[in-house]
Amino acid sequence: MGLFSKSKSATGPYKDESRNLIYELLFCDDLEFYKLHTSDKKVSPWTTLFADAPNRKELQKLIMDENTESRVKLLAYKKLQLAGEPIEEKELLGVIVEVAMEEGLDVLASFRDGTARYINHSEKMIIWETTDQTSSEITAQLFRDSANIVQRIGPWNKPRLPHPSKGKVRLTFLVSDGIYFGEGEINSFFNDPLAAPALQSATALMQYLTSKA
Repeated sequence: MGLFSKSKSATGPYKDESRNLIYELLFCDDLEFYKLHTSDKKVSPWTTLFADAPNRKELQKLIMDENTESRVKLLAYKKLQLAGEPIEEKELLGVIVEVAMEEGLDVLASFRDGTARYINHSEKMIIWETTDQTSSEITAQLFRDSANIVQRIGPWNKPRLPHPSKGKVRLTFLVSDGIYFGEGEINSFFNDPLAAPALQSATALMQYLTSKA
């Protein structure tokens, strides 16, 4: 996506600044941060996303295009929100699972278009830009399990929280109308009737990605 600029440091859970940058970009909730870290701002879709005056028609075109990346759709929805446009459709476009262990933070981000990012607590990273039958099936199940949670909770209307503290697991859902999330102790959350299916699907995806890597 043309992310090469280093005009601003990213702080976060990792020692490597580049890992913290990737971590922050996963959430697709800060257009200015994306703008700072995008080199080719004068090409589509960035010309639409970074325009001073929002072009509602072009933003809607990005959202409706089946070929638009999930992260770009999330940024387009964010641009419309900032312009005061009501977001009537609740579209789940990303699921992020964070597990804060003694050794560090494991993060899996899965997007509706089948792409994914995995940052291990050792700071090794997998960038999954393709899809195959197995990854598509696991991703579809993860999104079904996650949709069941989103239907039962409301959006978080405050600034996004820092990464979870040690011993905690957090499920963050990137939805067209904002961020939804749930958090709990690792031992209890993996046994929670609502959260457990999504966590199990996320674990299956992580294991598959690491096996392919």
